[in-house]
Amino acid sequence: MKRGREQKEKNARKELAYAFPKTVPVMVGYLVLGMAYGILMKVNGFGIWWTAAMSIFVYAGSLQYVGITFLAAGVHPAYAFIMGLMINARHLFYGISMLARYRGTGKVKPYLIFALTDETFSVVCNEEPPAGMPRDKVFFWISFLDQLYWLAGSFSGAVLGTMISFDTTGMDFALTALFVVIFIEQWEEQKEHWPALTGVLASAACLWVFGAGTFIIPSMVLISAVIGLSYQHSKAGKEEMGHGV
Repeated sequence: MKRGREQKEKNARKELAYAFPKTVPVMVGYLVLGMAYGILMKVNGFGIWWTAAMSIFVYAGSLQYVGITFLAAGVHPAYAFIMGLMINARHLFYGISMLARYRGTGKVKPYLIFALTDETFSVVCNEEPPAGMPRDKVFFWISFLDQLYWLAGSFSGAVLGTMISFDTTGMDFALTALFVVIFIEQWEEQKEHWPALTGVLASAACLWVFGAGTFIIPSMVLISAVIGLSYQHSKAGKEEMGHGV
């Protein structure tokens, strides 16, 4: 029994050691952005534990920033719900695309769904753990570490906000830099670049047509449609080749 527990602990350390390097780009962005969020919470009169609770139970990045205004203004819960749904509607498409990858993840699946942020999605969507390493454990550690970074950053910002006055202008550059780093890493790791090019071109087209304020959902619909049709076409081609053989 003791040996079995030791083996589980050894496997967990191995899985954590594998997952951690994958999350380093997210860590850099989340610590800075989380700290800015914590400072803004403190500036608007919310204590450290409010900040920590939001980062633990809400954990929604941009929605948390908007949530500061909601809390300060005391908006109606129904309005806050609708706004939250609109702001994070893109996660509907993330969730659909992760159905196959999260299948069979067992007890950790609810947490994986909860913790699927933009940046975590960017890491796990193409992650293939080595043979013999459980996919669900790797996905869990990536998701948990990312949330831990955000919590650490926001908590630190709330603490610093009690002692020092900060000018947070320009701190949001970290999010753009984070996406660029993740995009480059995935471009270098993947042999096929058409999905990435599809995302860039579809986003640019929707930005031109719909404008900066409303292009995200149309671009996600367009990207999902193009990739879905391509997948169906590829699947049909393989089936025809199989019948031909």
